Amino acid sequence: MDLLALVELINADQLYFLGDLIDRGPDSNKVVEFVKSHDHTCLMGNHEQMMCHAFPPNQATDPWFLQMWLGAGGRDTLESYHDPEQLQAHVEWLHTLPLYLDLGDLWLVHAGLDPTRPPEAQTEREFCWIRNEFHQAQEPYFADKLIVTGHTITFTFKGVSPGQLAQGPGWLDIDTGAYHPKSGWMTALDIDQKQVYQVNVFDHDSRICSLAEATDWIDTRTKRHWLFF
Repeated sequence: MDLLALVELINADQLYFLGDLIDRGPDSNKVVEFVKSHDHTCLMGNHEQMMCHAFPPNQATDPWFLQMWLGAGGRDTLESYHDPEQLQAHVEWLHTLPLYLDLGDLWLVHAGLDPTRPPEAQTEREFCWIRNEFHQAQEPYFADKLIVTGHTITFTFKGVSPGQLAQGPGWLDIDTGAYHPKSGWMTALDIDQKQVYQVNVFDHDSRICSLAEATDWIDTRTKRHWLFF
C-alpha cells in the first residue's frame, strides 16, 4: 500500500501486476482480495500456477502439487485464509489469470519466453518459469515490442545492484526482490512516463527516478548469481 500511495494513482490509470501476489508473507489473502476486488489486471506467476495446480477446478486437492506449493511459500498463503469460501473464490479467480498481455509496443509476462519458439507454441512453463534460456538470448524476441517481466530478482544478474532494474536485448526485468533481505525494494513502473517508483519494505525508504536512472544493462553472456539467505 505504501508503493501505491507513492504512485498516486488516478481513476483513469490502469494497474498491471506481473504475478506472484502470493507466498511472500502472512497477508497473501489480503493482496489477492485487493487486486481482485479493484478489478486490476494480474498475470499468472509461477506461485499462482503452483496454487492452481494444488487446487484444480472441480477436483479434489492434488497432494503432490500441494506439497510442492506449500514448500515454496504456500504454507503462509494457506494459513492467511480463515474463510474457506474466500479461499475457494480466490482459487477460482487465480485460475482465470492470463499468461501474458500484449499492449502493442509492450508485452507483459511473468517470466519470459523460449527464444526458439513463437508465442503460440509456448506453454505455462515458459511464461511462468523460464529464466536462463530467455535472459541469455543475444537478440530481441520481438523486433517491435519490449518484454516486461518479473520472476527473476534483478540483483542476481552480474553487475546489477539491489533495487536496480535489469535490461537485456528486448526485455526489462522489474522484479527487485521485495521479500529478500539483500534488497527489500518493491517496484512500480509508469509505462507512459518512463518513471520508476520504489518503496523498501524493510526500512520504508522510498524513491522516484527515471527508468534510465533505475536500470542496469546486463551482459547476456554471464550467468546469474544464486540466492542464499
